[in-house]
Amino acid sequence: MKWDFKELGSLCLNVFSGGTPSTGKTEYYGGSIPWLRTQEVTFNRILDTEIKITEAGLKSSAAKWIPEKSVIVAMYGNSAARVAINEIPLTTNQACCNLLINSKVADYRYVFFALKNSYEALKGQSKGAAQNNLNARQVKDFKIACPPLAVQNKIGATFSSYDDLIENNRRRIQLLEQSARLLYKEWFVSLRFPGHEHVKINNGVPEGWERKTLGSLCEEIRESVSPDSVGPDTPYIGLEHLPRRSIALNEWGTADQVTSSKHRFREGEILFGKIRPYFHKVGIAFVDGVASSDAIVIRPFHDELRAFVLMTVSSDGFVAVTAQTMKEGSKMPRADWKQMQQYVVPLPPEGLLAVFNSIIDPILQQLKTLSFENRNLSKARDILLPRLMSGEISV
Repeated sequence: MKWDFKELGSLCLNVFSGGTPSTGKTEYYGGSIPWLRTQEVTFNRILDTEIKITEAGLKSSAAKWIPEKSVIVAMYGNSAARVAINEIPLTTNQACCNLLINSKVADYRYVFFALKNSYEALKGQSKGAAQNNLNARQVKDFKIACPPLAVQNKIGATFSSYDDLIENNRRRIQLLEQSARLLYKEWFVSLRFPGHEHVKINNGVPEGWERKTLGSLCEEIRESVSPDSVGPDTPYIGLEHLPRRSIALNEWGTADQVTSSKHRFREGEILFGKIRPYFHKVGIAFVDGVASSDAIVIRPFHDELRAFVLMTVSSDGFVAVTAQTMKEGSKMPRADWKQMQQYVVPLPPEGLLAVFNSIIDPILQQLKTLSFENRNLSKARDILLPRLMSGEISV
């Protein structure tokens, strides 16, 4: 089946970029208006943004409100040609090209998946001296295959069903992680553990507990490996794969994508993103693989300590202290393991630790199961995508 190709601009009611409020004005940030940056555009659905701006920030910049169900194309740097759909009204920076799709001629979901399928072609048009960039004109002029609207609706619905399942699993992951964090905070920060009413607190530590440094519970592993010493399909986790504020490391590339030596990690070990630690990139590995040298590989001394160490190093308190004691690198600040391992934690007796593990370990297993389900769903969707988009198979 052969379909006509049409320019993106002809499928839109409007095409425009956003703007950035002055970074020197604190009154422009910390509001309630979602403001999207290109690094958050990762072939995904936008349900929230990391940064919020104020009404004053909106008025001071070229940022504009974008209605939900629009398609967003990143135009600058490494993110160029990546796309996203916003599920909420939001604003963006100037590096985002925002497509308000005309529902009378195109299905916004179809346009999103068509651009995802055409990523390499669109990215190939980016140009620049320092970095490759796109501009709004290039995006508007880019052509995608356009079947009849009824067919677009069916294709959009088909692929959205995959994304609905993935999103449902992602929300379950969030809820599981939230319950684990709340339990850790309740027991080991607020010290409201089971039976706490009958335990005396001496110098901030319950009787029967011990003050321990992090370094007495776990160690940093620096097992360097060269790319040619591991199989090309070996999982590779770089900083770009480490999610913010999520302990489930469910994204990775492969070793054939890297050219320099990396650090080996094993399933159940913890990766801590050392560059700008306040980004809060900490999680547990669900596979064996190799990691960027900009990630600290942490191995608990005993399996019984894994959940406790994981929840400690991923806690807000630990990340905040690590950010305060980080080294000032030549280009950007880095976490310092020598400082990190001196962090003092209250270690409970074996019995209470066993109870904690009996709750957290099943959560970690569920996180692993859901993560692999999402990877399999993504793989199935991406195999089907080019075949449907080319008309090779019909819906």
